[in-house]
Parts: sequence; C-alpha cells; structure tokens
Amino acid sequence: MAELPSGLLEACVVIGASTDKLRDIYQLHVQNKLKEFPLLEGEVLQVHAPPFVSKETNSSQLIGPAFSRVQKRRSFIKKKRRDRAADVLPNGETSNSTEESSTTDDISVPKDLDLIALPQLCFPGGLQLSNEQREDRYHFLVFTDLFGNRTHGVVVQYDRAVQEGAVQNGNRWNSSKSRLYTPFALCVISKFPYYNALKDCLSCLLVLLRLARQADFEETIKEFSAKLSLVPIPPPGQLHVSFNLRPINVVLPSRHDQDSPIIDLDLHLPFLCFTHATLLQVLSCLLQEQKLVFFSADWARLTLVAESLLLYLQPLSWQQPYVPVLARGMLDFLMAPTAFLMGCHISHFEEVAAETEELILVNVDDGIIQSSWSEVFDLPSIPLAAAESFISRAECLRLHYDLEQCHLGAATDANALRGQRREWQTRLNTQIQNIALELVVTVFRGVQDFLNHEHRVFNSEEFLRTREPSDQLFYKTVLDTHIFHSFLRDRLNRKQDSFSRMEQNTRNHAHRNRAMTESPRRPLLSDLSRSGYRSYTSPSDRLSRRLGASLPNLEQPAHDSATTLSSNRYASFRRMTPDAGFKCPQRAVKVFRLPEFPPPLAYHYVQNYYSDMVSSLGKAINATPAGESALMARYHYLRGLVNTVSNRRLDALEDFQSLYKTDSDIFPSQMVKTLVDSLPAGEKLQVEKRPELRRLISRVRREQERELARDGNRSEEDAVKRFKLPKTYMQLEEFVKCIQESGIVKDHGTIHRLFDALTVGHQKQVGPELFRVFYTIWKETEAEAQEVGLPASVSEHIEPSECIFKLSSSVKTSRGVGKIAMTQRRLFLLTDGRPGYVEVAQYRDLEEVKVSSAPFLLLRIPSLKLRVQGRKEAFEANLKTETELWNLMVKEMWAGRNMADQHKDPQYMQQALTNALLMDAVVGSLQSSKAIYAASKLAHFERIKMEVPMMVPKTTADTLKHKINPSVELAEPQAVDVLLYTPGQLWVSVSTGSVMVFDASSWSLTHTCHVGNARLNCMLGVDKDQVWMGSEDSVIYIISMLAMVCNRQLTEHRAEVTGLALDLDKYSQKVAYSCSAEGSVMVWDVPTLQVKKQFRLSCDRLQSVYSCNGTLWCASRENLMEVWRNGSLKRRLTLPEQQKGSTATFSSLLLLPEKEELWSVCVDSGDVCIWRTDDTTKPYERVVLQDCAGCHCMIKVKNQVWVGGVSRTAAKGKIYILDAERHQILKELHGHNDQVTALCSAEDRYVLSGAGKQDGKVAIWKVE
Repeated sequence: MAELPSGLLEACVVIGASTDKLRDIYQLHVQNKLKEFPLLEGEVLQVHAPPFVSKETNSSQLIGPAFSRVQKRRSFIKKKRRDRAADVLPNGETSNSTEESSTTDDISVPKDLDLIALPQLCFPGGLQLSNEQREDRYHFLVFTDLFGNRTHGVVVQYDRAVQEGAVQNGNRWNSSKSRLYTPFALCVISKFPYYNALKDCLSCLLVLLRLARQADFEETIKEFSAKLSLVPIPPPGQLHVSFNLRPINVVLPSRHDQDSPIIDLDLHLPFLCFTHATLLQVLSCLLQEQKLVFFSADWARLTLVAESLLLYLQPLSWQQPYVPVLARGMLDFLMAPTAFLMGCHISHFEEVAAETEELILVNVDDGIIQSSWSEVFDLPSIPLAAAESFISRAECLRLHYDLEQCHLGAATDANALRGQRREWQTRLNTQIQNIALELVVTVFRGVQDFLNHEHRVFNSEEFLRTREPSDQLFYKTVLDTHIFHSFLRDRLNRKQDSFSRMEQNTRNHAHRNRAMTESPRRPLLSDLSRSGYRSYTSPSDRLSRRLGASLPNLEQPAHDSATTLSSNRYASFRRMTPDAGFKCPQRAVKVFRLPEFPPPLAYHYVQNYYSDMVSSLGKAINATPAGESALMARYHYLRGLVNTVSNRRLDALEDFQSLYKTDSDIFPSQMVKTLVDSLPAGEKLQVEKRPELRRLISRVRREQERELARDGNRSEEDAVKRFKLPKTYMQLEEFVKCIQESGIVKDHGTIHRLFDALTVGHQKQVGPELFRVFYTIWKETEAEAQEVGLPASVSEHIEPSECIFKLSSSVKTSRGVGKIAMTQRRLFLLTDGRPGYVEVAQYRDLEEVKVSSAPFLLLRIPSLKLRVQGRKEAFEANLKTETELWNLMVKEMWAGRNMADQHKDPQYMQQALTNALLMDAVVGSLQSSKAIYAASKLAHFERIKMEVPMMVPKTTADTLKHKINPSVELAEPQAVDVLLYTPGQLWVSVSTGSVMVFDASSWSLTHTCHVGNARLNCMLGVDKDQVWMGSEDSVIYIISMLAMVCNRQLTEHRAEVTGLALDLDKYSQKVAYSCSAEGSVMVWDVPTLQVKKQFRLSCDRLQSVYSCNGTLWCASRENLMEVWRNGSLKRRLTLPEQQKGSTATFSSLLLLPEKEELWSVCVDSGDVCIWRTDDTTKPYERVVLQDCAGCHCMIKVKNQVWVGGVSRTAAKGKIYILDAERHQILKELHGHNDQVTALCSAEDRYVLSGAGKQDGKVAIWKVE
C-alpha cells in the first residue's frame, strides 16, 4: 500500500477515571464521608486509529481506505471492566441485574503515540470530580519525537454524570446530594497543526455525545474518528478543503507553499497579551535559545501563544525541547540542562521561580517577562533598527474583530458568520506574518554576503563587524545557537524560502548593482553615516601597527537617535497604512467541499464516497480555465490521493504525472515512489501500454538514483563551518581554499598571483603566522576606510556610490597638506585643518605616473608625481616610504580604468581595485626589502599594458556599449549557454541549469533561478508570462515571469531538448514546436500544454526547429530538412563537401522568409551558406568570413545578419555583421576572449552576445 502522509487523523483517544475509583468515591460521596474530592489519575479508555475498514485482496494485502500513513503499530494492553448493571432501559432507568467481567483489551495503536504520558497531558491539572456540571474546556498539545517531528493534539474535557458508581449520559438523580460529575478527555491527534479545525470537530462530536445513549458512546466516537480519517490534507497553495460535520462546516486551510507552515490559529493573540516591547523581548530570548517557561491560568492559551511566537520566527525553526503544556507531575522537566520552551500553570509560578535558576519566566496572563536570577531583565535586545520598524508596523494592526464588523448587520447563518470571521482572521494573520518576516529579514539581512558556498563557510567575525556596537552582544549569542545554524544551512543550500524572497525584493538598487561586481567589501559613502561598521578586532593577538594615523573626526556632531522601546498596547485601532510592512499579493483561494460523509465503518460505502469525490474533482478540473494551472494542479493532487486510497493506482499515477505540467513544486516524490513500488505485475503490464506512465516511472527511477547519490553527500550538505585562521603551512591548493573561505577574493587567477607574491624569495608555501599578519592588515585597512566620516562640503564632490578604499598618511603635496584618498573612480586630497576637498585626478584622465623626489634642505624626499590631462602642472605628493606602494597601486588602477573603458566592462576596474588593495596588504605583511617586488606580482593589468598593449579596434569600441559578468559570484567563469531577451529582461543561462535574470534598463541582476541539474540548450518566450527552457535532461522547464518560479515541466521528450519555436496554426491558435536530439518533433497547444502532434525525423542529431510559411525547417548535424507540418519530409539540403565525405557540421540556420532565403553556418567552417528556399536547385551562395575557424550562432537584426564564431589565429570570439541584402561583411567585432556561443536581440536596438568558459561574459552591442 502506498504511503499517504496526508491524513487529518492519527488517532482519537478517550481518557477518564477508572470505574473502580468512581464507584468507591461515589459511595463515600453518598455517605457524606468526603470533605473534598481527591485528584484522580486518568486512564486510557479508548483508542481509535485508522484504518477502520479493510478488505482482503487476492494478494493478501490489507487495504485500509483512509487518508492516513501506513504506520508501524504496537500493542497497548489496558483493563476493561464491562458492567451491565448500568444498562440503560428505554425509559431512561437502569436495570437491576448486575453481571461483571474483568478482561484485558490488546489495542493496536500507532507506534509513535505515547499513551503513557497522554493521560497527564489531557488532564494537566489532574482529574477533578465535581458536584456541578462544568463548561467544556479545550486545550492544545504538541508532541515531539527524537527526530524533531511534531504531532499535535486538541483536547476537550467535558463532564458526564455518575450514578450508582457508573457513568450516565442523562441527568436523573435520586437526590440532589448524590450529584457527581466526572470529566472525560477526548484527544484528537494529528500530524498537522489544525487547531481551530479540530476544535470545531470536537465541538460537533460533543453535540452527538450528549444526544447518544450510553451504550452508543464508544461507537459514536469510533464513527467520528472514522469520518476524520476520510479527510485529505490540502496540498500547499490556493485550495482549501472543507467538510460538513453537522451542524457546522469545517475548513482546512492549506499552507502557502511547500516550505511554509500550516496556520490554523489566531496569530494576533500575543499582541493582545504583551506590549510590543515585551513581545520583542520574548522573541529575542527565543532567538538566543534561552530556557523559557510560559505561565498562564488557561492551558489553551499556553500552546496558542507559544505556537504563534514560533511562527513569528519563520523560516527560522526552534530546535530545542518544546513542551507548551507541562502537567503538574512533569515539573522536573524544568531542570533540563539545555535550552527549552515549556508551559506551566500560573499556580506554579512562585515555586518554579524560587527553585530553578537561569530561567526566563513569561507571565502570559499579565504580559510580563522576568528572569529567575534577577529582578532586572538584562538579556540583549533585538537590534534597535529592527525593533523600531517592527513597532511602527505593529501599531498599525487592527486587532479587534468587533470594531471591524460593527457596520454589518446581524448574521442569521452560523456558517456565514464563521466564514466572515475566518476571512478577517486570514487577512490579519497575513499582515502579522509579513511584519514578523520583515523583522527576521532586518535582523539577519546580509548574512548571505558572508557565506562561501563552495566551501560552506560562514565568516562570522566579519559579519559581526558590520553590526552596530550596541547589537554586538545579541548577535554573538545568536550566532552560536542551533536555530541560527539551521538557518545558515538553508542559506548555504540556496533555499528559496520566504526569507530569501523578501530579502531579495527589499534589497536596495545600489546593493544589487554592487553584487554584480566582485570588489572588496566597503560601505558606500552615502551609507557611511548609517552603516554600523565598527573597527576590526583581530584574532587573539591583533597587530598594533597602523598604516597611517587615523583621520581627525570630520563628522558633524551626531544627535542621539536612540529611542526607548515603548508602545501602547491599545494603539492597534489605527488603520493599516498603505506603505506599512511588506506587501504580498493576496492569492485567490478556492475551497473544495468534500461530499457528505457515508456510514464510515462499511467498506463499500467508503468506496462509493471516494468515487463521489473523484467525480467532484473531475468536474472541478474540467471547469478550471487553462490559465489557472496552479489551481488545476491542486485538484489533480487531491484526486491522485483519492485514487491511491481507493486502490486505483494507475489513475493516481496519471494525476500525479499531470503535476509536472501544472505545478511540479507539489509533486509528492516519496508517495509516487512507494506507489510505483507497490504496483502488482498486472498493472505493470498496463503501464507499458501507456507512454505517459512509462515516462513517469522512468523519471521516478532516475530521481531515486540521484537521491542515492545525494545521500552519500548528505553530511556535506548539512555542514556549516566558521572561518578560522590556518594553523599549518599551506601549499597552493590549501591557500586557494583558505583565501576563498576568508571572503577576501574568489577568483583563482588572482589568488595564484597573491600566492606568488607572498612566497617571493622562499619555499612555495605560506605559513600560518604570515597569513595571520596578511589577513589582519587587510582587515585593518578595511576598518580604517570604514571609520572615515566626511563633512557635507567634501561628500558633495563624491558620487553616492563611491567608497574610500585607501588613505595615505598626512603628507605635503603640491596642492596643500592632507591625506590622499583612493576610491574606485578617483584620487582626491583631504586637506588638514579645516576639512576640504581637492581633486587630484580621475584615473581615466591620468597621463603619467612615476616615482620622483622632492628637495628638502640637503635631502631628497621620495614623492609620487602625476600628470593629468588638461592640467599644466603635475601633482606631486611627498609620500616618503609609501611612495613605491602608491606608485604600484595608482598605475594598476589607471591600467584597469583604461581596460574597463576600452572593453566597456566595469569588472576590470573592480579587479584592478582588488589587486591594488592586495598589494597594500602584501607590503604591510612582508616588511622586507622585497615587499615592493612581491607586490608587483599583483600588478596584473599594468603588466598586460606593458607587455601586450590591448588596443580595442575602433569599430569594436564604437559598437560595444557594456559588459556584464554572470559568473562574478563563482570561483571560475562559466560558459554562457543561451541568451533570451523578453521585454525589460535579459535571461542568461550558465553552468548546469542556473538562469540569471537582468533588468534591461540598468543591466543589474534581479533574480537567479535554478532549473533542473543539467545544461540548458534553448530558451523561448512563449507569452507574457511563460519562458520555456529546453534542457539536456530531456525536460522543458516553464518559468513564470510574473512570479519568477519554475514549477511546470513538459516531460514528453525522451532525449535532450535542443530546439524551441513558436508559430500560429491554421486556426490562428498559438502553438509551440520542440525538438530533441534523437529526432523527435512535438507540436504543443500552448494554453493546455498538451501535445497536439509528434513525429520523428531520421537524422544524426536534431539541433533546432523553425516554423515558416506552413512548413518546418529542422537542422541536424549533417543536413537541413524542410518538413511538412504532418511530419513528412519535403526536401533535404546538404553541402557538396558533405556529399564528398567531409565532416562539416551545421551549427545554426536562419530563415529570411521575406527574401526566400535560408542562411546556414557550420561549427567547423568559416563560411556562411545562403540557399534559395523557393528553388533549392539553384546553386547556393557562399560568404567567406575572414579569420574564422567556425561559427556557433546567428540572428537577424533589422537588415543585418550577426554571426558569432571564433577566430582562427587567436582562438578568441568574433562577431561578423553581414548585410542581408548584398551578402557583404559590414563589420568584424572583437569583444570576447573565447568563442561566441549565444546571440540575441533586444528590440532591434541592441545585440547581446555570450561567450565560452574562458571568457564567460555577456557583451551588449549597439545596432546601427
């Protein structure tokens, strides 16, 4: 039987007092011998767990049709006394006959269910009898197993009458003095936290129990449990499930997405219990993993408040022991040595506070937090900026339902009234989730900037240095917690959860732009006043040497901006402001109503119920518009579940197969794997006759193999390391790893040059002491720049995006006394005395940089002399011992600026800046006569300038507008595989399935998507919201441009997808064409994603497909084919040399239908062949491309044809621009250091080209 982890009910347990105890107490009560009722111990009286009905199949396989996991079970033996003395007669009286029998029942219960502790938790204050009937009392439980998996329970205590020592369901008494009531606890246990829904279910059950006869008590509860076992859990997304239990409808809300929790409680309860400042203190304690104990007089309040607080921390998850309700006999749990979160009754407050140390005591009823060791609460608080933002958002929440609904009339329908309340609560919950998520994002923003994904290292020391001094203690504590370690692991695994999405969406534009250029970490000048950077504290014995005296305090007097965290608890009446909090679009939610429950203990009735549900889901699927694929996926998912439990395995597999085309994110891989493994031999034969199921099963098998391979690396995926300085000598390989882990630089070439510099004159290895000195000086220099504060009179001359990277000592210059400051754009002088700004030079304006000497009395002082375009007088600075270093740095920056300007590539400038700062650290760490020579090893661009002057041809320089580097975050460049332009966006595919999306107005990175695990071969913009991507793993992935998610897949191809095309059919309906390497061509109906037609061509390797004038043109390695739309071959074209046995291989073709021409190029030839499509018997024309070893791509822009290839002599990329009319070469462009692999056009204004692995960049060219 396939595993079904999606059932509402795990078990329903009845807890009560033993019959013997009740009889004894009743006798004493009647005789007036009891002054007060004793507390009794509860016992398990009934356990009801699925399956409730079953059928023996021919294979002797027990099938239990219920939405419940097939659980490991164990026996639970309990005594059961049968009393027939209490049999109820029709007139309501009891019979006089008495017959007793004492037996034991061996009950089969789920293995994970702890029935020993359950009675205490169902009666946490003890089982108390009463002579008055009390109101029903609900509370909630959370159970956690050894692996951290949580199970949830909802408990109701209700009183039933006791007479003659037996429990009665009526209220007839012999005398008022003999009244006695005993509480029973009904506990519904579920794997899912449906607190409100299960509370509603129990409320419905109590209505039935009060009307039922005593003899029907157990049967009524069993039927109730069996009904809940028929309820499926909705999949993540926009579809809820509802069912009728009479007298009310119960709704099961779905989770927002696969990684989000189910929320079925009122998230605003903590806001009603605590002030905003106190609430932040509680959240701070949770983040710091303190020992927290919640207290309340209401057991229900303990769990609901604790659950809400943990949901506020999402996606961070509490990793420590969690018991929100502790029974009075479990208080010893509070002596646990680890952090925990537990809840107690308020009556134990003084006892716990007095006898237990190191606890955080939270009085939920009074909204007070205190520590058990001090009257003053002195734990670190949430960082001030995050706290203030949280409070300002929270004050705008509207927490009072009655106030919001006072304009409405009285509801006459209870279910309608409940629906109104549910909608209001859902909106409020969403607002609270956004506010809480914004708090978490603000607290941990920037963590990913200090991660090294390749070596799975977090540079905690550098992260701490970017935090405000007043927040240091908080972060130091949090960084050592399990909750943060788990959060880091998700970041290193590049998990796309709510934190990632909000952090990306709220990241400012400047930060996004800086992320596209790998440069040393410095705050922008516009951020210096609010950056929160602090001076660097080195490892244990920090160097005391400073590279120049500190700047005088140039900042204006700062006003104290600290504010006291205080909030009026009742400030929530204000309206939510339009710009308050993080907004997310409200999703349109549908509710699928389950059919009316059948008699749940009869197998054939249950099967009919499932048939009705399948029929209802089928109608819902047919009524769903094709454009609402996400909703359709949820219906298919539910129908797959129902088909599985009703033993229709093949139908279930078909439904799950449909998820690939509608929403693959909710594909239940483990369930389908188990379902496939459970197929009997007869059904396996049927699978072979159904191609779509064959594809599904083969894919499941491949996923199993990948999963097994991943299991071998599971420990690596879970590992999170902190950066530590090395303790041994390092060869080159270890040095590269250490530098990358430190976050200084990632590029292999730069690290190799740094290694050469640090090992000049001795053995090729770097010792731990040398590395420590180098690392410390690098950080000290960084800290000095971050301590700079510029007055407005200086900063107004500087671009907001500029950073100060290096400051000299105070020196005499030809333009005054002061310190020379180096930014990524210019050199300027900060004059001493009254701070002033003197422009020295922008790097692109330099004409000469040299070491000179200035006369002073009888001495010659080393100086740096700069000549600048447009200025007669040279600038000279008496830098003394710093002269040689500044000479190297300025020359490298000058050379980098020239390279960046010539190649329109800002990455050259950033790399030159890194080289200059590394020179500075090398000179400071070596402190020898060879230091300057060693630093010169890093003068990469200056060496290129001197050895091989890289003059960019004028044609190229005039046409090239910009370059971007998609591989900037990687250790080595990756080849650009595919380029696609859609309005406003550039899509770049690199490496194995990584797709980067750039904003076409600024060429800044906006999104990164991971599409499968294989290389992408082609991309196609199908409509305003769909981009199709053909992959080497034979799948076509579909990305939504609006949501920027990839959750649909077309899996019909059997080999790698090599080409995509778009056209209209004869009915003017949009259709897409795809081809795969083995020769298959498929025609897709775009709205429904169904294959309308498919055929197979006989060829070596099919590489592309194009639609033109009612026919298809397909290119394989050895020929070009024109094919009718029905798949029949119209004609085949080959080159004469191919007919003679040549190995010429086609790489790209281009159709010019208005000219009736077909252009083709080959991967191993520098010729462009032009055919006449109206008459292929005419000889083709051949255009020879000069110095071309082969061509890889070709596009038409305006009246030009652009061809991307590789040079024959220099093995570098070249682009040829041909006149489409005259077939002549107009231009040759040299813009890449490797072959041009991809071309695309941006609205015929620009052409974008991508290159191979040795270059890895995208060039942007102006079209004339």
